[in-house]
Amino acid sequence: MQIDVVPDALWQRVSEVIAQHTGLDFPGERRSDLQRGLAAAATEFGLADAASCAEWLLSASLTRPQLHVIASHLTIGETYFFRERKAFDALAEHVLPELIRRRRGRDQRLRLWSAACSTGEEPYSLAILVRQLLPDWQDWTVTILATDINERFLQRATAGIYGEWSFRESAAGFKERYFTATSNGRFAIAPEIRNCVSFAHLNLAEGSLLSPTADVHSMDIIFCRNVLIYFTASHARKLAENLHRELAEGGWLVVSPSECSQTLFSRFAAVNFPGTILYRKCKAEERGPPIWLPPSDAAPERVAAVDAPQPSTSYAPDRDSETAVTSPPPSAAVVMQTSPASSQSAQLEAISLQTRVLANQGQHADALASSEQWIASDKIDSAAHYVHAMILQEMGERQAARDSLHRAVYLQPDFALAHFALGNLARAEARTAQANKYFANALHLLRSWPPDALLPESDGMSAGRLVEIISTLLAQPDRPVSPPEASPNDKR
Repeated sequence: MQIDVVPDALWQRVSEVIAQHTGLDFPGERRSDLQRGLAAAATEFGLADAASCAEWLLSASLTRPQLHVIASHLTIGETYFFRERKAFDALAEHVLPELIRRRRGRDQRLRLWSAACSTGEEPYSLAILVRQLLPDWQDWTVTILATDINERFLQRATAGIYGEWSFRESAAGFKERYFTATSNGRFAIAPEIRNCVSFAHLNLAEGSLLSPTADVHSMDIIFCRNVLIYFTASHARKLAENLHRELAEGGWLVVSPSECSQTLFSRFAAVNFPGTILYRKCKAEERGPPIWLPPSDAAPERVAAVDAPQPSTSYAPDRDSETAVTSPPPSAAVVMQTSPASSQSAQLEAISLQTRVLANQGQHADALASSEQWIASDKIDSAAHYVHAMILQEMGERQAARDSLHRAVYLQPDFALAHFALGNLARAEARTAQANKYFANALHLLRSWPPDALLPESDGMSAGRLVEIISTLLAQPDRPVSPPEASPNDKR
């Protein structure tokens, strides 16, 4: 049966079955994502196509392994080390130093949980951060648990081997300190960091989360980012309640900026750190309007710097201080909404998303083919040529990557990130003068951007951050480094 003749009612029932088992929400506007995932799962199940897989799902009693296969094709692991850096800055400058201060010499333990760890960059980032802040690490009991519904992601996380894209927001020297280059151009995380993290399969849509026998209840910090936006409203509410239960009193919940919600997290106190909002578990009488915490004057070095950061002053918010606000910030919608689009635009969007997902998963040959299809469909889209270049660069095809970047710049002369990527290529080939020319072009273009504005195709990198990176590279012209690369996984 072809997809286009499957009744809408059948897709609706499939969506409900998947939501029941995984919590993932596939409303009508996300039907193409559902069909694409089921088409991939169909191949593993020996079925003809997505429509056949949909019919089978409605008639079968799913086993746990079958559910794992389906989940592996419906979840997308878009992550990198220290993603959404402001949250890590808040932990490094305020949350962790205060926890360490209160427990040093008493109950020297820390418990952290990455509740949707994907391919492992997030929990390993947490492990690196804690070790930076704890010079006497060996004298503490530190538990870092990482879970995910996608067992293939967990296998990659356990292996701890990553490509360049995982380091696109990392400081110079980060890879050299915590990773070892492999023979195929990838990077293996240091054993002492890998051994700090325990990985386990977990479906967050299930009623109970952590096992009471696992000795991991009363978490101090939970990261659960980019999960709730893909959950149904009812599953999102249930998960918020479960996460609240798993936290220790005074513990912290970290969600992505798009998931902040006064309704979902009404049992938490919202604390506004510079550039991010964290939620703290506390008694009802301690809740109130969100607290705005200004930057610390004694802030440590940025997260993931080569040198370990020093603890900042203690976090002790004063609700009566001038930093308090009288009204909460607007909360983001929990369920993703998309606007209607023409058939051609929807097709291009689907190809774009497919390209980025394949690239992020390391399926470079398929990603390259998909990017070529994207270019064929819209030859004047500078983003398509830029993503094409990033894939080619990851595959070691520098000359072809350079050609695609030149096309991106020709189509969009003010494409700062493309100028930066050309500078990276020139620098890697020891063409210093050429690299500096491209970097200067990028800096000139970035002057028109507000420092906190996010750059298209950068997966969340701000203009100010890119200026910092380029300035660092220009200050070290003779030192071979691997600066963070822009990501092809960002949707415009």
